[in-house]
Amino acid sequence: MNGMIRHALLLLGLLLAGVPGRVDAMPAPAQVEVLDTWPQGDDIALGQSGHFYLRLAYRTDHPVGIWVQGYFHGKPAPVGTSPSIRYDGKGEALGWLFFLKPDAQVDEIRITAGDGSLGGTPVVATLPVHLSAGADAAGNETGKPAWVDDLLARQRDAQRAAAARNAATPVSAGETILFSGFMLLMFAIALGGLALPAWACWRWRGGWRLAAAVPAALMVLVVGRIVTGVAADPTSHNLWPFELLQAGVPAMLAIGVMALLRRSRGTRG
Repeated sequence: MNGMIRHALLLLGLLLAGVPGRVDAMPAPAQVEVLDTWPQGDDIALGQSGHFYLRLAYRTDHPVGIWVQGYFHGKPAPVGTSPSIRYDGKGEALGWLFFLKPDAQVDEIRITAGDGSLGGTPVVATLPVHLSAGADAAGNETGKPAWVDDLLARQRDAQRAAAARNAATPVSAGETILFSGFMLLMFAIALGGLALPAWACWRWRGGWRLAAAVPAALMVLVVGRIVTGVAADPTSHNLWPFELLQAGVPAMLAIGVMALLRRSRGTRG
């Protein structure tokens, strides 16, 4: 339960990070350098099931996450990437990526470091390298240098330690209140996103009713997908508050705009 509350509060913090407000001095970006890669080379046939590993050196005066992302011709490539623990001080980190499509390519890897928000996670290093998927490259996962398994083991140990600390730390009254308010807000948005279009479909006639049916159908689809997904796999929609937010807010705004247009035209019924 403690972890669930803190996860929701983190989501709320990321949401509020995008709201304009008081401007604080931004901490200095972390310094990240690519020390080594596996496989090595500038043009690598990685294979669809192979991984490309990066050995990174970092230096930072505040806790950050470090992520890698593959790009092709300046656009994000269809690759899976490694998660990040929190890094502080200086040391080494491991990043990796793998292909999600058999015809995918990468010509640049961008390394970002920060708090995970759009404005607080700048690109701190890049690596020009050509990676292709295609047929599996034999031996990609064999003969790896020792640093791959060593850094991977360190990362797993740090993740387990962080999870244990999080579970053992009691939740404060303020966090509980904030979490409860956040959850109530999400339910209110979901209820509004369902109720307002339903009300409009019931009260309005003609083309207005058809227009109101669009956000209504959207909300039914989103809520139904969450319910059925969680029933099949409780971990499938860990970000469901944001799913409701992304669907509920546009649905309510759409009904609000339609209501204003109806009023400006003197439409009744």
